[in-house]
Amino acid sequence: MLQILYAPPILSILLLTASNIFMTFAWYGHLKFKTAPLFIVILISWGIAFFEYCLQVPANRIGHGHFSAVELKTIQEVITLLVFMAFSVLYLGENIHWNHLAGFAFIALGAFFIFHKWV
Repeated sequence: MLQILYAPPILSILLLTASNIFMTFAWYGHLKFKTAPLFIVILISWGIAFFEYCLQVPANRIGHGHFSAVELKTIQEVITLLVFMAFSVLYLGENIHWNHLAGFAFIALGAFFIFHKWV
């Protein structure tokens, strides 16, 4: 089981997922604290983003070679949307509407075109 987790594609995706969780909190977590001073929010966000980069950079380094840079970016964007959907519902208490899902579906369609090997 551990051998599978350490396979470059799996490890890269897991690190990208963890990175995106930190990124989402760094970028949007402060929305629940609108009375906090902006300067403090920025410093806290930078602190959280440090951990994002500590995961993102190795994820791309490990995954590159198995995935192209374009594929890595596409994976990261799809993960970002999935993490953000969960975050916005579970943390911010916002609803996801049909048009959000439709837009995300079009982005997923774009990911299909990136990963499909055309002859």
